[in-house]
Amino acid sequence: MPTKLSRRDFIRLCAGSAAAISLSGYLAPFMAEAVAAGAPPVIWLQGASCTGCSISLLNTVHPDIQEVLLNTISLRYHPNISAAAGDLAIKDAIYKVAEDNPKGFFLVVEGSVPTGADGLYCMVGEENGKPIPFMKLVQDIGSQAQAILNFGTCSAFGGIPATPPNPTECKPVGDIVKNVPIINVPGCPPHPDWMVGTIAHVLLYNDIPELDTFGRPKMFFENIIHDNCPRRQYFDNAIFAKNFSEPGCLLEIGCKGPIAHCDATTRLWNGGVNWCIKSGAPCIACTEPEFPGWPMYERMPSMPVGSAITATADQVGLVVGGAAVVGIAGHLAGNVLTGRIGPKKAEKEGDK
Repeated sequence: MPTKLSRRDFIRLCAGSAAAISLSGYLAPFMAEAVAAGAPPVIWLQGASCTGCSISLLNTVHPDIQEVLLNTISLRYHPNISAAAGDLAIKDAIYKVAEDNPKGFFLVVEGSVPTGADGLYCMVGEENGKPIPFMKLVQDIGSQAQAILNFGTCSAFGGIPATPPNPTECKPVGDIVKNVPIINVPGCPPHPDWMVGTIAHVLLYNDIPELDTFGRPKMFFENIIHDNCPRRQYFDNAIFAKNFSEPGCLLEIGCKGPIAHCDATTRLWNGGVNWCIKSGAPCIACTEPEFPGWPMYERMPSMPVGSAITATADQVGLVVGGAAVVGIAGHLAGNVLTGRIGPKKAEKEGDK
C-alpha cells in the first residue's frame, strides 16, 4: 500500500518529537489515507492491567481521541470504548475479524497474562456457556495476527502484575504466543505518541519498525534518559540531591535515568508540558524489563555514586557492570580522568 510519507521521513518525524508537539496530529491524514485504502484492522485486548495505557492514549491532544479512533485507526474492538459487549464483542468484533483476516490484522494487548489456575484469574467473556480465560483469548487471536503490539510494560515484560510474589502467575504476552512478530511499547503508561506512532507505522507500511534487543521501536526507545536530562550538569559536577525538592542529580534518591531507554526528555507529556524529572520526581525506568523489581526511591547498588565517585576510571567500569549502564560508566570515568570529580578534584582543591 503506497503512502505519500516515506519511511525515512516517518522516522525523522518520530525522532523530532520536541518540534512535533503531538505526533498524532501530523500523522492523522496519512493514517486516514491508509485506512481508506484498506489498512489492516486492529483489535485491542486488555488483561491484568490498570487500564492506564488506554487512558494515556485517550489523552492524545491533537487531534482528539475521537478523531484518532473514528477516522485514523482501523480499530475494530477496544473493551473500554467499543459499544459491543458479550457475544457481540467476542464472536463478531474479535473472533470474526481474526477469522476474516488471517495474518492480516494487528493485535494490541494491554496488560500481562495470568496463567495460574489455567488462566481463571482473568476471564473476558463466554463461549458455549463457559468462561473464556484471557490467556486463551490471547493465544487464539494472537496466533492469527500479523503481529502483536504490546502496549505498556505489563504486556511487554510482565510489569507490576508479574512482580514477585505473583500469585496469579502473570506472564508477558511473548511467553504466551510464539512464532508471531511482537512489538513492545513499554511504559507505565506509554506516551500517546509511542502508541499512535507504532500503530501508524504498521498501518502505513504494513510491517514492523526497527526494534532493539527488547523488541522496542528504536524510533522511540533508542536513547537513554541520562543523556538529555535537564539535571545532567548536577551529575557532571557531582552535586546529588539527598531529598526531594532539592537541587541536584536525583541518583541518590532513586533516579534510574542512566538505564532508562525512551525519549521522554524531549517528547514531554500532557501536550508537551511536563515529564517526570521536570516535575521533581526521579525516573523510575518504567520502560525497562526489570520494572518495577527494584527500590523505587533508593539508590540502586549498581549506580556508582557516593563513595564510588572517588574511584579510578578502571574501578568505575567494574562497579557499573552490564551493557545497560555502560553510558553512566563512561560519564563517570571521563569526569574522574579530567579531575571534575574524584581524587584529582580533591588534589586540586588541596593545592588552593
